[in-house]
Amino acid sequence: MQIRILETGEPPEPLKTQFGDYFVMFQRLLSPHSSRFSYSTTRAHQGEPMPKISEFDGLLITGSPAGVYDEFDWIEPCAELVRQTAKAGKPQVGICFGHQLMAQALGGKAEKSDKGWGVGVHDYKIAAQRDWMNPPSNHIACAVSHQDQVTALPKDARILGGSEFCPMGVLEFAQGPAISFQQHPEFSHDYGETLLRFRKGRIPADRADPGIASYKNRSDRELMGKWIANFFLQFDR
Repeated sequence: MQIRILETGEPPEPLKTQFGDYFVMFQRLLSPHSSRFSYSTTRAHQGEPMPKISEFDGLLITGSPAGVYDEFDWIEPCAELVRQTAKAGKPQVGICFGHQLMAQALGGKAEKSDKGWGVGVHDYKIAAQRDWMNPPSNHIACAVSHQDQVTALPKDARILGGSEFCPMGVLEFAQGPAISFQQHPEFSHDYGETLLRFRKGRIPADRADPGIASYKNRSDRELMGKWIANFFLQFDR
């Protein structure tokens, strides 16, 4: 099954050298859960052209320092690819910026939240179970790093999970097989903590310090990797 990873950003250069880019991180996340995946990438934020629908079986959209409301030339082609993928009935998964992009592309809205920065390990309550959530869990604890949030759902989208801080944290879309997560399961705790320390100057200490401390807590990132793999494998033909 060919998974196209749509890169919409990259780690800061010193961290990329140490931890790899998002393409590498997502391969590390998904590969242990299936040998049936092959991977390719489109670096959208670098201006690479969007892939043809025929070139992939599933689409995964990464996080980004950009906001979906920013006026970068590459954002609308990404949104159109989301819509085309949904129309073609191919599975897609959005992470952080990808979560927000999918919501907005399919008729919802994402914007900078008045709640400020969400950083560190956040726990989301799962509100609705799906077959791909196997093994099942009522909670998922995972790294987050965002100021923006989905604030309005597309028509007939469902909230599968979230928290008081981020109520629309896990979504299922009615347009095509599509799910998204505000959390970052591709972030190892080492990377998440290093990134937060790197950004500490621009994130208030009252958020950054507890966020750094939270990386001592458990993470369900491997479980989330399994869930994402399960979701894609439902459509492996």
